[in-house]
Amino acid sequence: MTMASALLYLHGFNSSPDSLKARQMREYCHRHRPDIEVLVPQLPSHPAPTIHLLTELVDTYGATHQLGLVGSSLGGFLATWLSERYQLPAVLVNPAVRPYELLQDYIGEQVNPYTQERYCLDAADIGALRELDVPSLSEPARIWLLQQMGDEVLDYRQAVDKFSASKQTVEPNGDHSFVGFERYCAEILQFLGV
Repeated sequence: MTMASALLYLHGFNSSPDSLKARQMREYCHRHRPDIEVLVPQLPSHPAPTIHLLTELVDTYGATHQLGLVGSSLGGFLATWLSERYQLPAVLVNPAVRPYELLQDYIGEQVNPYTQERYCLDAADIGALRELDVPSLSEPARIWLLQQMGDEVLDYRQAVDKFSASKQTVEPNGDHSFVGFERYCAEILQFLGV
């Protein structure tokens, strides 16, 4: 009997399941691959409850589904950690490589523009992110990096270097949102084997 398929999409910092790429992935699967269960959780604003939620989802769905990961920005960092922990294939879209450095500048009060949630990012959150860092990949072939050089938020070279042994699609121009993401939906599903 063939396993059911599921896709876990992880949005970025101060984002939501309503982000453009999440919607495009859901819509593509709905139209072309309705057999795939698409999971796009609203990730908590703090790392500890996020990790609890994600491990619960992967433990639940990983037992009964062929599961693949897609992560954007901070979601790409989280997808890297999940991929390594559970040996799952992952597609990373303009991923944050060292968010524990980048988010130092965001310590203090935050407002998620999608959900309007107000919360405080603190040093404990930064420390929790640092603990999730994957210094080197045990199986680089599990990862596909989708990166645009015009990313105005993250230095694209960090991801290109970190995932140098993985499959990479690096485009000139673009921006942090990854312009034209919908072009890759079919190929993403193929890579993930879902």
